[in-house]
Amino acid sequence: MGTIEEAIRQRKFSDIHEKAIVNILFTASWLDALHIQQLKPFGISPQQFNVLRILRGSYPNALRLSDITDRMIDKNSNATRLVEKLRQKGLVKREICKHNRRQVDIWITQKGLDLLAELDKLRDSFLANVKGVSVTEAEQLNNLLDKFRG
Repeated sequence: MGTIEEAIRQRKFSDIHEKAIVNILFTASWLDALHIQQLKPFGISPQQFNVLRILRGSYPNALRLSDITDRMIDKNSNATRLVEKLRQKGLVKREICKHNRRQVDIWITQKGLDLLAELDKLRDSFLANVKGVSVTEAEQLNNLLDKFRG
C-alpha cells in the first residue's frame, strides 16, 4: 500500500499531528473494509460481531443492554437494533429480568457461540494483513494510540 501520502495522493499536511490523524482514520477505514469483507459470508456486520464477542466474554452470564453499549468499540452503534437483529438470527436471546422488570437480560446462544468459533478459525488470515508489524512494534503502537486518546 505504501505511505499515507501515496494512498490518498496528498503530498503535504499542515503538520505531523494532522498527518497522524489522517493516517489513523485512513487505516481504521482500511481495516474496517477488510473486516466487513471477512464477515459478509456469515451475514453479520462488524458491529454485530462486536456484540457477539462481548456476550461470549460474559458467557454463561447475561448482560444488560447498557453493559453491552459500554463495552462496544463503535460507541455510535445502536445496540438495541444490533441485539434485535442478532436475536432474529438466533444468535442471542433476550429475557425480561425476573427481579427487575425494567431490565432485559441478553445472552449469546449456542448458535452464536458456534458462529464465533467458525470466525475464530479465520483470525490468522485476518491478522496476516498486519504481518509486517512485529510484536514489539504492535506494543509500541498500542501504547501510542492509548497516549493519543489521553
